[in-house]
Amino acid sequence: MSKLAILCVDDEVMVLDSLEIELKRAFNDAYLYEMAESADEAMEIIEELQEETISIIVILSDWLMPGIKGDEFLIQIHEKYPKVIKIMLTGQADDAAIERAKTHANLHSCLRKPWNSQDLIETIKSGLAKL
Repeated sequence: MSKLAILCVDDEVMVLDSLEIELKRAFNDAYLYEMAESADEAMEIIEELQEETISIIVILSDWLMPGIKGDEFLIQIHEKYPKVIKIMLTGQADDAAIERAKTHANLHSCLRKPWNSQDLIETIKSGLAKL
């Protein structure tokens, strides 16, 4: 059986550090945790993991990032990896962007920053239950 990974994408290192701590606390070593500071870096990580037969099962993505917005990134992910659970974590996404991600990327959920840790973990668990 291949290993499973959760990928977090945010241009703020402090946010990534917080997410990694919360995920490890909640899921221990059940998954690999990958962090990316941009959509481009996330795509590189996904390709590397695919080569190592590691499956990304959840992507947590910020919306407002340099280069490409989170909804556009998640739509690209959905086109290549439709089964990945996609969660947007943002303080700034507009309703149209969230609706686009729901419609075109099968967005599982959108959580607002600052997020509630329990809500975050429950959202991930509800997404994993769909797999």
